[in-house]
Amino acid sequence: MNPEKVVFGFFILLALTLNFGFVYGDIDDHTHHHAWEFAVVLVVNLIATVLKLGDRSQMGAVLLATSLVAILQLVAGALIWTIAAHATAEGFTTSALSSVVSLAAGAMVANVVSVILLIIETTMLRR
Repeated sequence: MNPEKVVFGFFILLALTLNFGFVYGDIDDHTHHHAWEFAVVLVVNLIATVLKLGDRSQMGAVLLATSLVAILQLVAGALIWTIAAHATAEGFTTSALSSVVSLAAGAMVANVVSVILLIIETTMLRR
C-alpha cells in the first residue's frame, strides 16, 4: 500500500464529503450552513489541490483542473459571504446565502468528477 495514494484519496474524498455536508439542507436557511464548515471545506479543497500538483500525467491534469474549478467556486462563495457580511448595509441575507450555497454545490459537482476520475484511474492500474 502506498501511503501517498492513501493521503491523496483521503483528501479528495474528504473534500467531497465536507462539501456535501455544507450544501445539504435548505438553501436559504442560515442554521443549515455554518461559516466554519464552509471555511473547512475551502481549506480541505486547497489541500487536495496542492496534493494534485505533483502528478504529471494526463489524468493528473484533469484532476487538477477539477480541483481548480472547485477552488474558484469556493473562493467566489467566500468573497460573496465576506462582502455581504461586512460591506453591505443589509448584512448577510438569505439571498447571499443562496448564492454561496449554489457556488458550493458547483464545487461539489467538480469534487464528484474528481472522485469519479480517481476511481477510474484506480481501476485502470495494473499490478
